[in-house]
Amino acid sequence: MSLGDHASFGPPLYFCRSFRFRRKPGEAALSSRLGGDAVYPRVVKESVVAQLPALEFLMVNVIVPFSYLEACLEVMAEKLDPDALADGSEPLFSFGVIADIQYADLEDGFNYQRSRRRYYRHSLVHLQGAIEDWNKESSVPCCVLQLGDIIDGYNAQYKVSEKSLEVVMNTFKLLKAPVHHTWGNHEFYNFSRDFLTNSKLNSKFLEDRIVQHPETMPSENYYAYHFVPFPTFRFILLDAYDLSVLGIDQSSPKYEQCMKMLREHNPNVELNSPQGLSEPQYVQFNGGFSQEQLNWLNEVLTFSDLNKEKVVIVSHLPIYPEASDSVCLAWNYMDALSIIWSHKCVVCFLAGHTHDGGYSEDPFGVHHVNLEGVIETAPDSQAFGTVHVYPDRMLLKGRGRVPDRVMNYKREQAVCL
Repeated sequence: MSLGDHASFGPPLYFCRSFRFRRKPGEAALSSRLGGDAVYPRVVKESVVAQLPALEFLMVNVIVPFSYLEACLEVMAEKLDPDALADGSEPLFSFGVIADIQYADLEDGFNYQRSRRRYYRHSLVHLQGAIEDWNKESSVPCCVLQLGDIIDGYNAQYKVSEKSLEVVMNTFKLLKAPVHHTWGNHEFYNFSRDFLTNSKLNSKFLEDRIVQHPETMPSENYYAYHFVPFPTFRFILLDAYDLSVLGIDQSSPKYEQCMKMLREHNPNVELNSPQGLSEPQYVQFNGGFSQEQLNWLNEVLTFSDLNKEKVVIVSHLPIYPEASDSVCLAWNYMDALSIIWSHKCVVCFLAGHTHDGGYSEDPFGVHHVNLEGVIETAPDSQAFGTVHVYPDRMLLKGRGRVPDRVMNYKREQAVCL
């Protein structure tokens, strides 16, 4: 049952608010939901608590008549710990992040400049270690964001792309949380866009649709969607290769459009070379965002502004120069930044691609985090993290090469529950 089902009763009769509490040791168990999507005080005190499964934390969406509100809150006060709500000492939720796994069943090699070692086979061991850690956390992350380049382009050369993808996806099955997959250049070195759309790397089935606002529903022309991991927080996955010469039919009009755009900015014979370019991001291994996708992003952010949501945006390619090597930026990164900066709701932009990692807070308070790549992480280290989300900040707890980070929201973005 949704809040909309109660709209005809009018605002004076009903009250809606979200609460999060922590169970005290030895007390009766709690549940994340009572009565489906809404909480009704049809039973009280001991009879309520006795029916609930054992969970450490409780997030309650309360939609009740005002006449029952006092009784409902009395039950909460008696059975739940209010400290977690009052001082924000417990995170609202957490999620995992990992980037550039680039698995291949190959001996170690080097990057294209032969300046950094790549651990193709051991990257799977790092993924297994990350999953073991996430599964052991006291509160398992609500989801994991896989930031792209899940297998290496060398798999295509040896004609084992599907086999290698299956190995990695079978490893992810061990995780006790859903995985949201972004697509990077190495996805397109191995597969066509049509293949990816029909593959296990399409996690769009995890999206949350705002049916009353069709303008927030993405087109099928690009791979992007949004979802709500926790009330008042919205995550948006972007397609950074919506404009690209990778993974699409070379006889298609879109390929011709993108190749023309690339050559206008990059006259080099080798299109992967940034040599001499005033805009070095215009190389073949990068891509960009179509105007159609940017318009959609603007609509979603408009909705989030109006509903006082906080937004985390996810992309394989970074968009903020201060947090990234300029060669690794999205082609039209300024177009994306212009839209983001015209809204108040965005708190964080997560990306991969650079392998070295990077961080910067922009003038509008958006935290740009580029995660260190698994592929260039030595066997005795690690490269993943867990982000703990609080009402007033996000805390990235990194492992190995990924450093810890405190990301405070701007004052007006703090959450009041």
